[in-house]
Amino acid sequence: MMAAQQQQPLRGSLLHNEPMARHTTWRVGGVADGYYQPADIADLALFLSQLPADEPLFWLGLGSNLLVRDGGIRGSVIATSGMLNEMSRIDDQHLRVESGVSCAKVARFAAREGLAGAEFLCGIPGTMGGALAMNAGCFGGETWRLVESVETLDRQGNLHIRHADEFEVAYRHVTGPAGEWFVAATLKLEKGDAQGLLEANKKLLEKRGVSQPTQQPNAGSVFRNPEGDFAARLIEVAGLKGRSVGKAQVSEKHANFIVNLGGATAADIESLIELVKREVKQQHGVELQREVHIVGEVNHG
Repeated sequence: MMAAQQQQPLRGSLLHNEPMARHTTWRVGGVADGYYQPADIADLALFLSQLPADEPLFWLGLGSNLLVRDGGIRGSVIATSGMLNEMSRIDDQHLRVESGVSCAKVARFAAREGLAGAEFLCGIPGTMGGALAMNAGCFGGETWRLVESVETLDRQGNLHIRHADEFEVAYRHVTGPAGEWFVAATLKLEKGDAQGLLEANKKLLEKRGVSQPTQQPNAGSVFRNPEGDFAARLIEVAGLKGRSVGKAQVSEKHANFIVNLGGATAADIESLIELVKREVKQQHGVELQREVHIVGEVNHG
């Protein structure tokens, strides 16, 4: 455990009243009171150690899998994407990846290094931090199957090294020590053939491009798949493909995606999510669970 040094100046960038629409893949969301881009893990530890104890904190990766309401976010947003971005090979089976590295980059890096098992990450439109927080999965793979250990920071800026077995991991759900956030992970992979792995990545990305609305602003899968079924199937059979609220629309390409047709508000998207839930419950008797996280304040103005 390592405590941050108080006397150093912060080296990151702090913005005030930053529009979250610039930082979410749905391209919606009100302003964040504070928006901090840390220089590295040590700088982030220092920033955390200087925050008031009651300051609300929100951690942001690529802004996928996330709906920020139109009233914005109170407190401080910590932006890891492109900041906590170091990735290195430790030995013949292990990679160390910081939480701001995109999952697609991890998949490419592992493939180039001839390490197998991370190919599915190329289909996850988020960062490693987000993937760790929700056990993100795609193409039959899941993040925590690869995790050997993680590095976390707490509110006081202390760094902890934790083994994977200190966390309870389930489908799209991870529970660990309270008040700590992921800043890096050590992944254990298998030896493989670099050329074959790069080819596998390419095929998975092509598959994703064919089946998902990758050309329109979206946040990935909106709902979790119910046991033994697919959310997309239930939504499609309910006749909801193409249904819209304002400028938010259930994708005509993949029913478990909601797209921003241009000019949608967070309220449009949230209303459409609720409409889909109601219709599926009414027609199929299935209560869909959101995979997308909804945060921030409703705009009453």
